[in-house]
Amino acid sequence: MEPVYKRILLKLSGEALMGEQEFGIDSKVISSYAKQIKDVVNLGVEVAVVIGGGNIFRGLSGEEIGIDRVTGDHMGMLATMINSLALQNAIEKLGIPTRVQSGIEMPKVAEPFIKRRAQRHLEKGRVVIFGAGTGNPYFTTDTAAVLRAVEINADVVIKATKVDGIYDKDPVKYPDAKKYETITYTEVLNKNLKVMDAAAISLCRDNKLPLIVFNSLIEGNIEKVVLGEKIGTVVV
Repeated sequence: MEPVYKRILLKLSGEALMGEQEFGIDSKVISSYAKQIKDVVNLGVEVAVVIGGGNIFRGLSGEEIGIDRVTGDHMGMLATMINSLALQNAIEKLGIPTRVQSGIEMPKVAEPFIKRRAQRHLEKGRVVIFGAGTGNPYFTTDTAAVLRAVEINADVVIKATKVDGIYDKDPVKYPDAKKYETITYTEVLNKNLKVMDAAAISLCRDNKLPLIVFNSLIEGNIEKVVLGEKIGTVVV
């Protein structure tokens, strides 16, 4: 089978990296992601990644313990850099070249985000990991993922989650939850489905960028999405 996408933006959640732990990075989970990314790269697909930081720190939760929102968001961005470097290390162990680009300048750790440089890396077969979100407070890593996808002209955003698509309500709490095979961006916004925040969904819609939400904890699913198999939910 041939891939149906040439260039993808993979959005990983920080929480997924915890595995069965309460916080931090589970080496088995990050190794699984690295292997799945390698398999996709070997198909000739250009892969960019945005990863959250919720396994280490989340800006909104910082407010609960009295941390100013802007400070908390910057702490969350630094958490995404820790995850980005961990994922880079795991991917490079498998022989795939990578680059980390940061929304906050930290030259000893990562390149700054430069659109043309990112595109050149992708053309050369390198995996590009975008860390530190947009570099601005009040924007989630979901919004950062869509923004970077638009900037690098990605064909699709694929959002890796712990569930196998978008449901009308939480499938963990409600056994009768109904799964959507396809849904429009406007429906996602009108029904207030917690797939991504409204800014990210609106950015996808305005740029006609398709979004696929799927379960990434089943090994091989990222490759299945890239090959066009019907898994997860497609938002159009």
